[in-house]
Amino acid sequence: MTAVVSGSARDRRRLDKSVRESKAPAISRAAAILRLLGKSEGPLTLQAIASALGLVPSTCLYTLRALVAEEMVAVEAETKRYSLEAGVLTLARQWLKQNSFPDLVQPYLNELSRDLGVTTLGVQIVGLDHIVVVATAKASGNFHLSADVGSRFPALISATGRCIAAFGSYSEAELGQRFTNLRWDNPPLFESWLLQVAETRQRGFALDAGNYIEGISVLAAPVWKDQDVPAHAVVALALGADLEAGRVELIGESLSEAARGLSQKLGA
Repeated sequence: MTAVVSGSARDRRRLDKSVRESKAPAISRAAAILRLLGKSEGPLTLQAIASALGLVPSTCLYTLRALVAEEMVAVEAETKRYSLEAGVLTLARQWLKQNSFPDLVQPYLNELSRDLGVTTLGVQIVGLDHIVVVATAKASGNFHLSADVGSRFPALISATGRCIAAFGSYSEAELGQRFTNLRWDNPPLFESWLLQVAETRQRGFALDAGNYIEGISVLAAPVWKDQDVPAHAVVALALGADLEAGRVELIGESLSEAARGLSQKLGA
């Protein structure tokens, strides 16, 4: 199953929300198209893009033509299929120059994955909107979990979300409103989730025991930069939703130690 099929409903909901709230809906549509093409395994037709995002084909074509003119999207003359163009690399390169976190976190992720036998991620937090994977390291062995660099997730989902709620200055009402829109394999009750947020605040790292992904434990520790709320997080994914307490503490403390080191390097 391709990214277009599996992600289309979520992409449509995100675009609908962005267009409703945006003062520049054309930019929201362009951004949605770029994200869709970035996730696709191959070039896409106009109809496939419009269908995946719930766009009127004529509006989709107008946006695609503008992106082609800006060298963000390429179109195949024979098949009329669209894909990302090299122009996006210019933006990515500039972002990497301005953001040191991916380079700083990678050695920590490599060491954690090697020593703990877990897949690790470095994520950037964008307020209560979403988190973005900016670095990864896979566990050794025959079985491993993975997430691609550039993957986006709702901010409050899984273990990272508990960190954001625990160490951000957000009201319970604001958290509750966002919480109702989250999609989990095994959704926790909001009251139980709040207790887990309080526990995260107390011990410095968060645990999602099979709520977000059934059969998978996700742990996360917050990383600060120069603000009062976490700017990033270090995340570990381990097979099994019921890890032994000692295993949880080992992974959690290891993440916390890495997060403290990264926070210091980022100037927090």
